[in-house]
Formats: sequence, C-alpha cells, structure tokens
Amino acid sequence: MQRILIVEDEPDIALGLQLDLRDEGYEVETVCDGETASRRGREAVWDLIVLDVMLPRRDGFEVCRDLRRAKVRTPILMLTAKAQDAEKVMGLDLGADDYVTKPFSPRELRARIRALLRRAAPEGEAVRRIGDCEIDFARAELRRGGERTDLTAIELKMLEVFLQTAGRVVTRKQVIDEVWGSGVFVTDRVVDTHVVKLRRKMEADPAQPRHIVSVRGIGYRCEE
Repeated sequence: MQRILIVEDEPDIALGLQLDLRDEGYEVETVCDGETASRRGREAVWDLIVLDVMLPRRDGFEVCRDLRRAKVRTPILMLTAKAQDAEKVMGLDLGADDYVTKPFSPRELRARIRALLRRAAPEGEAVRRIGDCEIDFARAELRRGGERTDLTAIELKMLEVFLQTAGRVVTRKQVIDEVWGSGVFVTDRVVDTHVVKLRRKMEADPAQPRHIVSVRGIGYRCEE
C-alpha cells in the first residue's frame, strides 16, 4: 500500500483528501502545519507528499526546501491558492515535482498523484544498486561478484527503507514501523540481527560495513 502524507491546514479540505485517497487504496496521514510537516516528512518513508503552500508555523515553500536539503527524495505535489506563475516556478525550483491550483478537481488531483507515483517508481527501479551489489526486488535476490543470494521478505523491505532514506539516519523505531508495522511488538535487537544478516550478504567486510552504517545510539544510515 502506497503511503501519502497530506499537509493541509483547512480541516474540510484535509478530511476530503484523506477520505478520497483512502478510497483509492492509499495509506494516508494528515498534518496541519509546516513545522510538523518538516518533521514527519523526514521521520517516515512516504511515496508522495501533498503539500499546501499557505500553512501556519512554516509555509509550504520552506517545508519543501527543508525536505530537499535533508535529502528527502519523496515526490512533492504542491497545492496553491494562487495562480501566479512566479509562485509555481518558485515551488518547482525548490524541488517540488508538480503543483495543483485551488480550487481543484478531485479527479485531476488523483490523476496527478498517479502520474507522480508512476514516475517515482519506473520499471527499471525493480533492480537497485548499492556499491557492487545489485538488489533485484522482483526476484528477491542479491547479486554480488557473480554470486546470487536469496533475500527474505523482511530483508527486502529493510533494503527498500534504507534505499529510500539513503544518506539520512534512520532510527530503529522507524525501521520497525516501516517493516513490521507500528502495531507490532518488535525489539531493537531484532532489527540489529536482521542488519547483521544483510551485511553478511552484501558487505565485502561485514565487520567494517560501508553501505549499512551504524549510527551509535540512534540507528543506521545507508550509503550507496
């Protein structure tokens, strides 16, 4: 299920978007101010962020800039009540991927969202590279130095999380929430055990990892 973060301070619009997108089969979370949006945008793994421009505490342009500076690569669709080209250009220059002007048609918005999600996950992305490793998500295998190693469903999901957050620190709690789900009891030790197994499969020297790096007292960082 693809995950969408909606950032909208008008309750009626936020609720309408939430219900509409959930009916389309997306998992949706809503926040109503820019400061929370910047934090949630970095904390979790999203497939898309729908971001209003006019927000309390921090406007949408600032949020977009903050997320891109933090190397968050999630597609951003901006909602603007103003039709001026200058504002649209500003949003795109700051790293937004598309924009929709209010008032908008729910049908148009759904189409824009589908288009962004397709662009963010082209067919070629079924195979990703980390260093000298190829991760084949369709075949559930890792290829390195001419050898093939099977990957478990948990290992695949963990690699997906690490790749989507490459260059940024991910806490163990974030990994647990994204891989197992927020309502499941999983300890930090379980996360560490799976990371050790992954390192054995993909690192030239698992004792001195180069790609899944420990960040002491916090979690991990993926270096491609």
